[in-house]
Amino acid sequence: MANTGLQLRSTITEDRVLEITLVDVPIPKPGPDEVLVKVEATPLNPSDLALLFGPADLSTARVSGSAERPMVKADIPADMMKMVAARVGQSLPVGNEGAGTVIAAGDSDAAQALLGKRVGIIGGEMYSQYRCVNAFMCLELEEGTTAAEGASCFVNPLTSLAMVETMRMENHTALVHTAAASNLGQMLNRICIDERIDLVNIVRKTEQETVLKELGAKYIINSSSENFYDELTDALEETGATLAFDATGGGKLASQILSCMEAAAVRSMTGYNGYGSDVFKQVYIYGGLDRSPTVLTRNFGFAWSLSGFLLTPFLQKVGMEKGLQMRARVAAEIKTTFASHYTREVSLAEALSLEAIKVYGRQATGEKYLIKPQA
Repeated sequence: MANTGLQLRSTITEDRVLEITLVDVPIPKPGPDEVLVKVEATPLNPSDLALLFGPADLSTARVSGSAERPMVKADIPADMMKMVAARVGQSLPVGNEGAGTVIAAGDSDAAQALLGKRVGIIGGEMYSQYRCVNAFMCLELEEGTTAAEGASCFVNPLTSLAMVETMRMENHTALVHTAAASNLGQMLNRICIDERIDLVNIVRKTEQETVLKELGAKYIINSSSENFYDELTDALEETGATLAFDATGGGKLASQILSCMEAAAVRSMTGYNGYGSDVFKQVYIYGGLDRSPTVLTRNFGFAWSLSGFLLTPFLQKVGMEKGLQMRARVAAEIKTTFASHYTREVSLAEALSLEAIKVYGRQATGEKYLIKPQA
């Protein structure tokens, strides 16, 4: 085996330039509780793109270097530098999750049990040919599961399960989800259909409606419809959904959801209340597909909350036993409930082509890329 492997790095310089490069890094020897994984597949998730590109203006992206070792540069607007001041000058590895084969293991029983096994892994630095992690950061994949199938076994599957668990923990009875035709959205639909949970799906395009209809989704609302407000209110009244997860983050959508939740609640009120309904409404922002400011129009009473949602704090909150149960379900249903679909598979070098960046940089539904580091 070679002594080094390729790793993708992202750096922001003092002169407001983003640099993305491929570098050779030493292949580490695993410690007692660690395993060394030959990374065979790793997805380009929206959460990865935030670190990969930062606030760079991708319309300025240019590529130099060779086909095997490209370097991408893009300019960062001056007013955005404050957002990334803490990382200036640091060469940061990228990639939250992936899958591959354990080729070396430490002495502990947990590490040795994974030797030779194909695993899903989380823990950052996955846009690499080799990754050394604690054995607990691995999910042993069932026999016959490919690396491509297991590459997205943490972020989207566990987040979709976390949404349903949050609904139960906070005493809601139905859900609303935006960017609903995404890989995560499709997983959430399969869970809710299986568990008979009403799910209101918000999409932007007709073709996204088609994707969800083919899955069997009942409530699909297109935000570009002239009747969006009324259609969403009707769906919320019918389902009683008072909990939403918003992947867009910016713009008016979170406010519109709260307004429609309030409108649905007011329909059942018998009298006027200047403070609005007493039905509590919760919207969690868990993504940033829209980078513009979040705009609230306060027409939804006072019984509401808007806050952020991340998977890691949720898992810390519910504890190890629940987390392990969720992981076991993902491994068992990775080909069905938690199946991911990719537009294209690329090598580490191909991921840095302007053509690829133009596609996956849009973070558009149905355009998910998978990196094959060994290609």
